[in-house]
Amino acid sequence: MRVLVVEDARDLAEVVAEGLRDQGMAVDVAHDGLEAAAKLNVNAYEVVVLDRDLPGIHGDVLCGMITERDDRVMVLMLTAADSPGDRVSGLTLGADDYLAKPFHFPELVLRIRSLARRRPAARSRVLRAADVELDPTRRAATRAGRRLDLSVKEFAVLEALLTASPAFLSTEELLEQVWDEHADPFTNTVTVTISRLRRKLGEPPVIATTPGVGYRITGPAAPPRP
Repeated sequence: MRVLVVEDARDLAEVVAEGLRDQGMAVDVAHDGLEAAAKLNVNAYEVVVLDRDLPGIHGDVLCGMITERDDRVMVLMLTAADSPGDRVSGLTLGADDYLAKPFHFPELVLRIRSLARRRPAARSRVLRAADVELDPTRRAATRAGRRLDLSVKEFAVLEALLTASPAFLSTEELLEQVWDEHADPFTNTVTVTISRLRRKLGEPPVIATTPGVGYRITGPAAPPRP
C-alpha cells in the first residue's frame, strides 16, 4: 500500500511516515499543498493522510482536487481542528475519514487500512493464488495452511504479487508499491527480498521470474510424467 502524508509540521510528518513504514506501507511525504499536488500527479496512492491548514494549497482545496480525480484516492484528514463542525465540513469536502490531533497511532493505522479496503476496485479482504493466502487486515500469510514468518517488506512484496496475480510486476513497480520515492532504482533490494521470500515460501516454487518482465505468482509446477 502506498500512502502520501501531507503535513507541514516536519517533525510530525516524519514520525507518522516512519511509523507507517514500520507497518509495511510505502510512504511519501509532502510539506505543503503544492508539493502534494505534484506528487499526486506522478505517483499512484491508495490513501492520502491530509492536514487541513497547509501552505501553498490549502488542505480543503487539495481535498477537493483529490476527490475529483478519475483514479479515486481515499482521503483521511488528520488535523487539530476537532470540533463537530470541523468534522462535518471536512467530510462535506469529500474526505473519507477524519481524525483529530492528538491521535492514537494504532487507530491511525487501522483507519488507513480500512480506507484502503473501501477504495473502489480495492482488492478482496483475503488474497489467494496457488496455495498461498494472505490477509492484509490480520497481517497473516500462509502456504498450504503453514503460517509464514515474514518480515514487513517480505509481507508487502507478497501482498503486491498476490494483488497483481496472474500478471507480472516489474522491479520498478515493486519498488514503487512496496518502498517509496526514495528507493534507489539501481539497488538490488527487490532481488534480495524476493530471494528471502522464496526461501520462506518453500518448495515447489510459486514465484516465477521472467528476465526483462518481472515477477509473478504461479501455481506449483506439475510433477513430471512417468
